[in-house]
Amino acid sequence: MDAILKEAKPQEVDRLLLQTKHFTEDEAEHRDEIVIGYFGKEGISRIVDSVVDEIVSHPLSHPPAMLDVGAGIGTFTVPIASRVRARWPSSKFYAMDLTPAMLEVLTRRTNGITPFVGLAESIPESIEQARSHVEVPRTFDFVVSTLMLHHCPDVKKVFLSFQEVLEPGGRAIVVDLCEHQFVEFREEMGDYHLGFKPSEIEALARETFGDVSVEKLPKMCSCSASGRSADLFICVMTKS
Repeated sequence: MDAILKEAKPQEVDRLLLQTKHFTEDEAEHRDEIVIGYFGKEGISRIVDSVVDEIVSHPLSHPPAMLDVGAGIGTFTVPIASRVRARWPSSKFYAMDLTPAMLEVLTRRTNGITPFVGLAESIPESIEQARSHVEVPRTFDFVVSTLMLHHCPDVKKVFLSFQEVLEPGGRAIVVDLCEHQFVEFREEMGDYHLGFKPSEIEALARETFGDVSVEKLPKMCSCSASGRSADLFICVMTKS
């Protein structure tokens, strides 16, 4: 963890430590229930469907390697991996998160996904740190991020980090919140951004990727289960 935090800006270290403390103490053992409380089981299924559709529609001549950035306890990682393996049984899956306690829960759930600690803004450096302990490739066919981006101050740096670890022709798939007014999410879920305008995300993505698409997901993927509704978007970025 200390080595990973050295990659962060000095002014961000305290925030990252507080964020890690929040997820360790408040969410690690209950993340599934928290996410279901906001999106409902049907909403989670639609998110998984949207990500899997983007993966299986991408032409590949080999079983893919996929990295989930901000995987947490695997609420989305596990069902996505299961669905993709139904198509490509030899696919490889890796899960990166800044919170070791989250990854410990993921490890208890499955041994089919390789976890390691890392920072979304510094994925290549995080991989190099991890390779001294576990077998992790340096590049991937897919990078996936589900409901993680709004925790990151520097979105542009996250997108550049995605691009650096993708194979040529590889695809990054991001699902996150559209702009909303629920300031209490900062306290409840450790959010940094109150969502994003899809046009804002598209503009940032195009600074790094030439091929970008951003769309809103169906309304049933909103946070209606909590009585507060915030739309979601899916951003797909393909490396040239």
